[in-house]
Amino acid sequence: MPKRLEGIILAAGESRRMGYPKPLLKIDGQTFIERIAEAMLTVVPRLVIVLGAHSDRVRAAIPPDKRIVIVENPNYSRGQLSSLKVGLGAIQPDSTAALVHLGDHPMVRAETFRTIVDSYNRIGKLIVIARYEGHRGHPVIFDRAIFAELQSAPEEEGARYVVNADASRVVYVDMDDPGINLDLDTRSDLARAGLPLPPKI
Repeated sequence: MPKRLEGIILAAGESRRMGYPKPLLKIDGQTFIERIAEAMLTVVPRLVIVLGAHSDRVRAAIPPDKRIVIVENPNYSRGQLSSLKVGLGAIQPDSTAALVHLGDHPMVRAETFRTIVDSYNRIGKLIVIARYEGHRGHPVIFDRAIFAELQSAPEEEGARYVVNADASRVVYVDMDDPGINLDLDTRSDLARAGLPLPPKI
């Protein structure tokens, strides 16, 4: 029987290297945050979006959808794990796991989200991580059984602290999707990916 997962998008970063809020960058006329939310909502019934830096601007770009819940991380400067902790705190008690993705990884295909969810349901590991050409990336699924461990993990170490703690509870799902580990941190990264550059501010 399929388990109930909810989604989390981490979109609280400062986007310093880009010089423009990355969730607001566009691909095929859609903002990154719109595109990712749309893809994730094909596999989860409820989606938590964690905002921080640029929260007002990013909030305005989030699609008006009753399945989307917006939360804010006042401590976003502490790093990605601090935002994940906020997101996990907003997951409903009856959900068995969280499907986690990043607000600056818009190139992941919708079928990749479906494949990783199917793998979680089928394999039963506590941590399921998408991988492309031997490199792990996102999306990632965390089972509720390790939520408390993530909440207590040192923020300077990141979620990898929990992932690396016990290899026996982790499964990697290899997929032909370069978006899994395509980092878009700078304008040069956008240009290499064939994406439009943001306006200068």
